Amino acid sequence: MKKHIALYAIVAAALIAAPDTLRAQTTPPTTSDAPAATAPVKKKKGLSVSGKTTAIDTTAMTITVKDQTFNITSTTKILKNEKATTLGEIKVGEMVRVIYKKDASGTLNATTIHVGDKVVGATKTE
Repeated sequence: MKKHIALYAIVAAALIAAPDTLRAQTTPPTTSDAPAATAPVKKKKGLSVSGKTTAIDTTAMTITVKDQTFNITSTTKILKNEKATTLGEIKVGEMVRVIYKKDASGTLNATTIHVGDKVVGATKTE
């Protein structure tokens, strides 16, 4: 009888300790246990081109820069001085930076358009 009680005690102790063991393996480390933070890796959001606009078609919803025509989609963000604007507010000859993606058919779809002389990555060309 003493053997059975000892066996039950061991099994009970193992069952009580088991959840703590499992929890320790699945719980993510706390900030003090985590390694030192590293700089976040920037994901490439698409290709880009910078230059002066040569054509804007608000009916066809396109903008042309350096002989490349980009489609404006419902998800395209257009920013002028870091504020949202519309395609109709962009003038021919203004400096822009178009970030775009090329789809399977070769169409260039603008994801973001930055407008202005101080466009990141743009250089003024005369």
